[in-house]
Amino acid sequence: MDNVLAISSWSGGKDSCLACYKAIQQGYRIKYLLNFMSRESKRGCFHGIEFRLLKFQAGLVGIPLVQKEVSPDMKKYEDEFKAAVTELRGEDVGTMVFGDIYLEEHENWIKRVCGELNINALEPLWQNSPEKIIDEFVEAGFKAIIVSCKADVMGKEFLGRYVDKNLVEELKKKGVCPCGEKGEFHTLVVDGPIFSKPIKIVEAEPVIKESFWKHWFLDIKKYE
Repeated sequence: MDNVLAISSWSGGKDSCLACYKAIQQGYRIKYLLNFMSRESKRGCFHGIEFRLLKFQAGLVGIPLVQKEVSPDMKKYEDEFKAAVTELRGEDVGTMVFGDIYLEEHENWIKRVCGELNINALEPLWQNSPEKIIDEFVEAGFKAIIVSCKADVMGKEFLGRYVDKNLVEELKKKGVCPCGEKGEFHTLVVDGPIFSKPIKIVEAEPVIKESFWKHWFLDIKKYE
């Protein structure tokens, strides 16, 4: 295989984790996990996971995590994304791994930007059904909990819930994508076949925040 060294886009959630895992299974060697976090909050974009927890998680996975602060402005974000990938890739990385599933606008953006960077975009989950992805994730031995959700779609009682088949059935009844691909919810992976040990959440509480939408977040204060 050409270009076996890769960078994997990393949010700490189930989709980026499964995409990374599948890329490894396909023979890619992941040189870095690349995470983008809000310049203001020092938390992962969208997922809201605190940057030190993401570092702790990556330490258990055993792949170096590179975190870059980015702006909420899309044009600035694109420039910052390109600069980060260019800095990391060097001369030996030919591929970047992403966890997109079915949103065409995401796929089109990735293809365009990676094309401009002359790096191959690998999408191991692309166009798989959300239910199949959850089945594969769970059957591989991964465990993830919900750490944020849109308040007008899902209540705070979903925070801390494990991603499993029971959750999938509940979400389907609510008309929510089982993978939360449209941003209905986000997750934190706490265990799996690429982890040296599970993450144990010791102390956490729900908080509500408002930007474009009201979101519930699981504020994880202590873990080990």
